[in-house]
Amino acid sequence: MSEPSAAVESLFDEANGHLAVGEIEESVPLYRKCVELDPQFFDGWHALGMALLKTGHKSEAIGAGMMATTLRPNDLLAWTALSQMYVSDGKIAEAEDAKGKARILSLGGKVVRE
Repeated sequence: MSEPSAAVESLFDEANGHLAVGEIEESVPLYRKCVELDPQFFDGWHALGMALLKTGHKSEAIGAGMMATTLRPNDLLAWTALSQMYVSDGKIAEAEDAKGKARILSLGGKVVRE
């Protein structure tokens, strides 16, 4: 994976700044812009998903969480977050599946062979 551009990094830092002071709503459009400019930007997708979840946009959060797990299928935090997103949306079977993948990773296994 390539490194994000300076513009994407700058937007991401700005979004994180809003998040740090509790301005979650203000962070969402900045995270969206990050992944629009760089669709391969894992950190942007992950942060966008969590911000959307915290602002009540559950379906969109799940979509962003799925993008994060697609980009990094062996990332424990991404699967844990996706499980939380599914739980908040009442999708228990999907949440259990994501939790199972997180458990495999926490034990040193792999979801996808690299």
